[in-house]
Amino acid sequence: MGVNFNDHYHPLLLKQVPNGARTALDVGCGTGRFARLLVGRGLDVEGVDADAGVIAAARGAGGGPRYRQVDVRDAHLPDGHYGFISCIASLHHMPFETVLTLRRALAPGGVLAVLGLYPVRTVTDFVWALPARSLLKADRLLSRRRVAPAVQVPIVWPPPLSYAETRAEAARLLPGSTVRRLLLWRYLLVYRA
Repeated sequence: MGVNFNDHYHPLLLKQVPNGARTALDVGCGTGRFARLLVGRGLDVEGVDADAGVIAAARGAGGGPRYRQVDVRDAHLPDGHYGFISCIASLHHMPFETVLTLRRALAPGGVLAVLGLYPVRTVTDFVWALPARSLLKADRLLSRRRVAPAVQVPIVWPPPLSYAETRAEAARLLPGSTVRRLLLWRYLLVYRA
C-alpha cells in the first residue's frame, strides 16, 4: 500500500503535545517518522517497537531519537517520566490494558495520545469508512507502478475492539480521557495526567 493513513494524522497528534513537555515516548514507532517530528519540536524522544526490521530502519534514518527493540509491556518504563506518549496504530497489537502501563509512565500534566484503529461493524462505521475505501481503490491503481517499500510492517486486521468497546475501555481505564472518531478507520484517544 502506497498511502500511509497514519501520516495524515501527524499534525493532529503534534497538537496534543502539552506546553512544557521535554520528554516523549513513541510506542510502536515503526521507522521513526513521528519520533523524528517530535525531536524537531525540541523533545528528548525514545521510540520503542517490537519489530527488529523497523527499528533497524529507524536507526538508519537518524534524526535524533533513541530507539529500542522491545515490546512496550516489557520495556520497564520509568514512572512519571514522559511529558508526551504517542501510540500510533499500535495499540491493537497488544491488550488494551497496556494503556495502564503508559498512564503510569506519564509525568504530571503529561499527555497520552493514541491514534487507534477500529473495525467496521456498524452502519456508522461503514459511513465513516467510505472515504478510506475510495482512497484504497485509488492507491491500488497507482501502486501497480511503484516499488515495494524496503520495510514491511505487520498488519493486524481487523482490530479486536470496536469503536464503542474502545470508548468503554478508555472510560474505565483512563477516566477523563476523550475518544473521537476520525476518518480512515481511526480514532483519537487523549488522556491528560
